[in-house]
Amino acid sequence: MGTCGIVLLTKPSPKPWPLRTSSRRTLPRIRCCSASSTSELSPDKLPTSIDLSVTGGAYDFSKATTSLTNELISSPKKVTLLRHGLSTWNSESRIQGSSDLSVLTEVGEEQAKRCKKALENIYFDQCFASPISRAKQTAEIIWQWRENPLVYLDSLKEISLYHLEGMKNVDAMQIYPKEYTIWREDPANFLMNGRYPVRDLWKAAKDCWKEMLLSPVRFLCSCYFVSQLMFSSNKIYLIIQGESFLVVTHKSILRALTCTALGLGPERFRSIDINNGGICVFNFNVRGEAMLEALNMTAHMYSDHVYPG
Repeated sequence: MGTCGIVLLTKPSPKPWPLRTSSRRTLPRIRCCSASSTSELSPDKLPTSIDLSVTGGAYDFSKATTSLTNELISSPKKVTLLRHGLSTWNSESRIQGSSDLSVLTEVGEEQAKRCKKALENIYFDQCFASPISRAKQTAEIIWQWRENPLVYLDSLKEISLYHLEGMKNVDAMQIYPKEYTIWREDPANFLMNGRYPVRDLWKAAKDCWKEMLLSPVRFLCSCYFVSQLMFSSNKIYLIIQGESFLVVTHKSILRALTCTALGLGPERFRSIDINNGGICVFNFNVRGEAMLEALNMTAHMYSDHVYPG
């Protein structure tokens, strides 16, 4: 190992240092009106609390549903889930499953670029992605120019559909009518090769949530939360607990992640649909309990919409 300099942080900053100067935005001046008075607030005089009767926001989020971690996490988290762009097998109406033979089309690459633009104002501590090509390509496009490395998780891989993978839906319906019908109409009881793929997917989703929510994040020396200093390949990394994650993966595992976070079983598999490039957002309290903030947002796919940071 070569010689490394050590950065000594003696006083924590009030917030993480931004990745790019261009990502910093000036807060607008806010005019607050009431029946008796009118006042103007500048960014340094913003209210310390929000009137929830005006915003319609949740009253609190100290105890919600079932914990996905079964233990306390370091801090509240925001997790943004995103489905990959249009793939070759999407466009051909083929069953993809866990196959790695389907890749992004030109349209899919453009969709990924739209997602990148739409999320440019949002700071993410980490990006987790499926290692399967169509999701990996999407993540690489979106994460370009961000400082921290992508993290690929096998638990984010798509559902395994065995010998149905690669078949066009119309052919699978004709060749395997019984299996295909159960897959489409009763997925929780879909049995193939001695396995229940959707039930397996639910277990994978629960394991994935726990892995992501409890996982420390490796940072190059540009953050103030220092819990451990680690040297790797002559670089200095900080080990911190991240608070905002991006997750890029596939439709079926996204359905499972969404349903498990909401306490829904595998029989609700087809209750949720997520489009190519669709975005879902969850907030987690320190108990690892989830609150759904947004489901299948697609405004950015049809316009130049950019989500606020």
